[in-house]
Amino acid sequence: MIRALQEAGRTIIPARDDPHGPLPGLLVMLTVVTGLVDAFSYLDLRHVFVANMTGNVVFLAFDLGGAPGFVWWASALAIVTFLIGAFAGGRISRAYGQHRGRHLCIAAAVQAILLLAAFSISLAVNSPYTDRSLAVLVVLLGLGMGLQNATARSLAVPDLTTTVLTLTLTGITSDSAAKGPPESKLGRRSVSIASMFAGAIVGAALIESNHPAWPLLIATVILAAVIAGSSGTLRSTEKWVNRSQ
Repeated sequence: MIRALQEAGRTIIPARDDPHGPLPGLLVMLTVVTGLVDAFSYLDLRHVFVANMTGNVVFLAFDLGGAPGFVWWASALAIVTFLIGAFAGGRISRAYGQHRGRHLCIAAAVQAILLLAAFSISLAVNSPYTDRSLAVLVVLLGLGMGLQNATARSLAVPDLTTTVLTLTLTGITSDSAAKGPPESKLGRRSVSIASMFAGAIVGAALIESNHPAWPLLIATVILAAVIAGSSGTLRSTEKWVNRSQ
């Protein structure tokens, strides 16, 4: 347990000699963003996920199968815009990916603009949203989360995908059983799970207390912190900035 706690602490506040520099802590912050944004999208946008595409595929099938409470075109739109965002993330990676600090800074800045726009719309238009407002919000958030997912994938920090927890949960148990408890990476993986949980519970509490736009505001503020943290690495020449490390 002590080892797991130490590992968790080094994930949140990486050591100076961490092979991924400050990226683990910054990606933890992006994982909180995922929880906040998906809480908003699922609870306030008619049961749509903008970060979890597995959920949208299932929701699309539910609606087409006749189950009430789902909007097939919103789920389909989320999938399409997520893919477009991921494509944009790939282009950013191609242009700036040789310096992982610069890559994260630019991607986070673009995502922050998208979330700020979504926040502004959510303030201007009262919930429940019309179909047009719903579509615009899904597009903005889907683009942002697709971009984030592609960025995390390209940065390739182990066990910090920022959006997917199924493999994280599987890894804790399967690696422990196959290789022994020390290989479960319990500390790092638990931080990933806890950070998304924290974002989701805060988002849900705000929405249920009649502050539906606040999760997007908090997510944007966190992205601003990620931009600030990564901007300090723009001129770094340490080994971790290279994508091959």
